[in-house]
Amino acid sequence: MRICTLASGSKANATLVEFGDTRLLVDNGLGPRILAKRLADAGVAPQAITALVVTHEHIDHVKGIAQAVAKWEWPVYATRGTLNGIRDVPQERLHAMAYGKARSFGDCTVELVRVPHDAAQPAAVLITAQRSGARVGVATDLGHVPEELAAAFERLDVLVFESNHDEEMLRNGPYPPFLQQRIACDTGHLSNRQTGALLQHAAHKGLRHVLLAHLSQQNNEPAVALLAAREALKKTSFKGTLGCASQDAVTHPRGAQSQFELAL
Repeated sequence: MRICTLASGSKANATLVEFGDTRLLVDNGLGPRILAKRLADAGVAPQAITALVVTHEHIDHVKGIAQAVAKWEWPVYATRGTLNGIRDVPQERLHAMAYGKARSFGDCTVELVRVPHDAAQPAAVLITAQRSGARVGVATDLGHVPEELAAAFERLDVLVFESNHDEEMLRNGPYPPFLQQRIACDTGHLSNRQTGALLQHAAHKGLRHVLLAHLSQQNNEPAVALLAAREALKKTSFKGTLGCASQDAVTHPRGAQSQFELAL
């Protein structure tokens, strides 16, 4: 199993998850040239991608999809509401998935989990290995953590999870009040404090890696987010690695090699 983010933040998002010969891309906000380079940095050819799974239709998650599909003919999977917001992709490439209905992709299954965000039908993604049962959870845009998501993300092996803003930095930052309110509301983005609460719930001895994602460049800093996460995880049995995903480079879970394996 291999996981890395190709980009994470307000400008563009893409996460690569591999199980055996199955390679899934979660979201694609990158243009084809940069995407191909980031995939090459991760040791993967674009033609090797099995499918693209999309969490929601906001531009930083979908702006590279049409060009990528035209170039590499990827199938695209998402909720019906999300698919309706993806433009310039042939209908035969678009495949609707319902919340909670697992779908098989080669060596793994994918399940979409409902999340609260200001999009049509946004989702978190739960990916499970067919053979070993290893589980990866990816959730990067949500305003609070509902019970459904907390339950779905129990007993994970790898967690890629939003830690968007520091509450004090947001209040004192450059954003106007209406934008601050949008970010902090129940359908906006998670604060470091909220992320810490989820980490306390999700942490267990088998959780190998946590990668904090979608950090705001204006209202957060990696050191601040990591400190909040470490403080939360101190109260748990977590013994894995903790890191922050980058907006501008491939990020592997800290302490893992570019070809790391979880022997499960």
